[in-house]
Amino acid sequence: MSRDRKLTAVRAVVFDAVGTLLFAQPRVADVYHLVGWQHGSLRSREEVRSRLYAAYAASEATSPTESPSLPASLVRNPTSEARERERWQQVVATVFDDIPEAVPIIFRDLWQHFAQAEHWRLAEGAAGVLDELSRRGYRLAIGSNFDRRLHAVVAGHPALRACERTFVSSEIGFPKPDERFFASAAALLGASPAEILMVGDDWTNDVLGARAAGWQALYLATEGGSPGTGKPDLSGLVDLLVRLPGVSS
Repeated sequence: MSRDRKLTAVRAVVFDAVGTLLFAQPRVADVYHLVGWQHGSLRSREEVRSRLYAAYAASEATSPTESPSLPASLVRNPTSEARERERWQQVVATVFDDIPEAVPIIFRDLWQHFAQAEHWRLAEGAAGVLDELSRRGYRLAIGSNFDRRLHAVVAGHPALRACERTFVSSEIGFPKPDERFFASAAALLGASPAEILMVGDDWTNDVLGARAAGWQALYLATEGGSPGTGKPDLSGLVDLLVRLPGVSS
């Protein structure tokens, strides 16, 4: 893992949620397969997994309606609670187009399932890392391309109370990696962008987006998976305790 990226004057740390602090348990694709099967889909587990990942990727590949002075890969269309719900409805409809009549109830079941904290587990070492970083004087927060359901999930995990704010794209109005997400989060934190460190497992959304907005960023190797485009800075959350010794006075 990379150890040469310098961190300067970090005072606040914002963590991505899914894939960084939280992991679905059971895995998302497995839940999709089970719920689809319960409502009559004959797609195999692997078919559901493949179609889900493709549908999700397509749902993110939007053509921006506005063109700030950034690469198109770092610009996203506005979002909202309604738009996020519509997006996931389309994802479900694409995955289970073999049983279109059952899509509304499948969507309802999946939407409710992932709104419950018990279906999400904390990343290994997350509780101890958050507690120690808070003790060392860092302000902690969560920044995610989720919707309002994330507030209930976070509230259901006592260890996440160390995070003073939870920023979700459906409420901010723009998803990561759009600079408007990061600008809004920084303003709500009342912190200078240069003092904020983003920690996440998505190279584009969490790292490139944060750096383009003036934040510092560290790329976390995906738990149980392979790294993406960039070279990971962290092999696990516990590595942060070496990189962040304490808030400088």
